[in-house]
Amino acid sequence: MGLVQTKDPQLFLGVDGGGSKCRASIYLADGTVLGTGVAGRANPLHGLTQALESIETSTRLALRDAGLQETDCQLLVAGLGLAGVNVPHLYQDIINWQHPFAAMYVTTDLHAACIGAHRGADGAVIITGTGSCGYAHVGNTSLSIGGHGFALGDKGSGAWLGLKAAEHVLLALDGFAAPTGLTQVLLQQLDVSDALGIVEKLAGKSSSCYAALARGVLDCAHQGDAVAAAIVQEGADYISEMARKLFSLNPVRFSMIGGLAEPLQAWLAADVVANISPTLAPPELGAMYFALQQLKQQHL
Repeated sequence: MGLVQTKDPQLFLGVDGGGSKCRASIYLADGTVLGTGVAGRANPLHGLTQALESIETSTRLALRDAGLQETDCQLLVAGLGLAGVNVPHLYQDIINWQHPFAAMYVTTDLHAACIGAHRGADGAVIITGTGSCGYAHVGNTSLSIGGHGFALGDKGSGAWLGLKAAEHVLLALDGFAAPTGLTQVLLQQLDVSDALGIVEKLAGKSSSCYAALARGVLDCAHQGDAVAAAIVQEGADYISEMARKLFSLNPVRFSMIGGLAEPLQAWLAADVVANISPTLAPPELGAMYFALQQLKQQHL
């Protein structure tokens, strides 16, 4: 992107931090994007140190992309939309961070995604990526569903699809379930040949490792694999029910975000698909809007 000549302190940083990656973009107050950087996962539930490192790395890359110096980080008013900060002590951990920004405002990735998807207007959103969760904000009422993390929740997510596929394949390899095409696909994805190989590759691994298997599950489902199709349909049915709960608030707009948002549409209920509107802006812009709103409130 072009070199930024201004040293205006009213530069904003919007961060979208999730279970697989962290995307940071630098904006002017009018929403013009100056630079973007992407780093590793930034969900403090899976490690505070990793999350903070990803935020810092993606910010440095965004500064470089905008033609700014790393020291210009101190000029940024940062809005962080992070997975995991719905857990109170993790929110506090982030708030207590000795951050390098001019100011920092923290909210959930869901809230930031909703603000971005509807450009600051009321609405509802479901995120289906590594994890899954839903959020609606209408007037003075908010509703948050899911977001309990892997492996306590996140049904219908990439990590959940991968987990369920691995569970079935292990049963099949042990002779307790019929093997299908999914068995060979998963073995190939993990580059192993037996059940112990699967365990070695996945035991104790993060949600993103399981989510990496989701594409294979979806491909098998589309090709008619009965086991894969049943897994995907169960996940999609949950997402459809989540959407209907969000619809109870009568949001004007509803959007779906995340790597599985488009692939899952073929499996969602017709009434849910009929209500999907395109996202108007990415979650990182929503995080920037949040920071701008908070900054304005402080100066009222």
